[in-house]
Amino acid sequence: MAEQGRFLTGGTMGHVVRMTATGAMGITFVFVVDAANLLWISQLGDPRLVAAIGFAYAVQFFSVSIAVGLMIATTAVISRSIGQGAHAQARRQAAAGTVIAAAILTLVVAAIVGFRHELIGLAGATGETARLASRYLAITIPSLIPMSAALACSGVLRAHGYGAKAMYVTLFSGFVLLLLDPVLIFYLGWGLDGAAIGLVLFRFSLLGLALYYAVLQMGLLERPRLRTLRNIAGPFAAVAIPAVATQMSTPAGNYFLTIVMAQFGDDAMAAWAVIGRLTVVVFGGVFALSGAIGGIFGQNYGAGRMSRVRSTYRDALLFCGIYTLLAWGLLIMVTPHVIALFGLSGLGADVLRSFTFVGVGGFIFIGALFVSNAAFNNLGRAGRSTLVNWIKDGLLSWPAAAWLAALFGAQGVIYGQALAGGVVGIGAALWGWFYVRGLRDPVGAPLDPGTPRPYPNPDRYRRR
Repeated sequence: MAEQGRFLTGGTMGHVVRMTATGAMGITFVFVVDAANLLWISQLGDPRLVAAIGFAYAVQFFSVSIAVGLMIATTAVISRSIGQGAHAQARRQAAAGTVIAAAILTLVVAAIVGFRHELIGLAGATGETARLASRYLAITIPSLIPMSAALACSGVLRAHGYGAKAMYVTLFSGFVLLLLDPVLIFYLGWGLDGAAIGLVLFRFSLLGLALYYAVLQMGLLERPRLRTLRNIAGPFAAVAIPAVATQMSTPAGNYFLTIVMAQFGDDAMAAWAVIGRLTVVVFGGVFALSGAIGGIFGQNYGAGRMSRVRSTYRDALLFCGIYTLLAWGLLIMVTPHVIALFGLSGLGADVLRSFTFVGVGGFIFIGALFVSNAAFNNLGRAGRSTLVNWIKDGLLSWPAAAWLAALFGAQGVIYGQALAGGVVGIGAALWGWFYVRGLRDPVGAPLDPGTPRPYPNPDRYRRR
């Protein structure tokens, strides 16, 4: 009998908590280090430097999101193969997915480097702030190519259930950046360039560790073959195109909101940059949840175990709600300390308070949106994730932020973001639940999870 997938037995809540916890520890630590990077820059006493990172982040977010979308596609494809008991096929698909991810990011990087000045200008940056942001992008953007391969390998580890090893990739790389940042920024006196170089070294260390765990230690990738690249192209594209489109909605929404926030000046933009780092640090568990549960959905879906798919969806929503409420209370308590730590004052302090006291509440519903994204991406309906995310980020966020900014000033941008997230999050969570509730175990399917099955057709699992 073939090796059984790790998520096909045991309590689904246990798998959700374990995979999310390891994912959160890794991703949160990276974001903590990224926030420390911003903190070091803020200590130089020039708000333009902090604002420049904020503008660069708005542009760079697009390319990072493409890499994440490709990782989601890799995880979805190989986790289904694992659920079917086709482990050799999963190894071939993992290698092909990693190659495809790196190739696509090469094209994206070339486009962003070539048009970085125009992209920064469209975001609202001017003068010295725009020049600094463009320089920061020129240094850091090319390193997204090795990062994309590292993310794909990390997705392979998660698809197989090796959450701890995926965590080590980001954890150990984060330590590298944590040690290098103060040396490059202060000791060598490189300032913003030092922060950029540290980020590049961090991304290369990500790749080295990801290859070590996924290839050398666990043997989860085979040598890429042209035939496998052709065979995986269809299933991979079926998930990758909508998954990338889904991931692109978030940076697009952030880019639009950055344009609205930029009209209120560098103090507001400095706060916006801090909020961006604070969001990913505090809500690392929510962001990790979507990627962490993809393998659980995929394995059980591939094995035809739809009752476990439904319980995974339910448990993920419950976990997300509890996590967000706890994080909200924590943020309210530390708000004065964050304001003092980053040297925010006046309008910048007001914007941060509007986020921690009001805006954070929207993450209860945004987290539910992430859960529905994971379900749709891994259960054969990836286009639905694209639709609901673009409704939030492309259709509602910008008008809501602009409208409320006209009423409340810079704080209105935060309120608009929360409003759009709440409306769409509720709708997406309900839509996802009705979909998974309608899935049924295939009639006549073998119960042995190690028995290979045909590549799953979503319609095969719908109630007649």
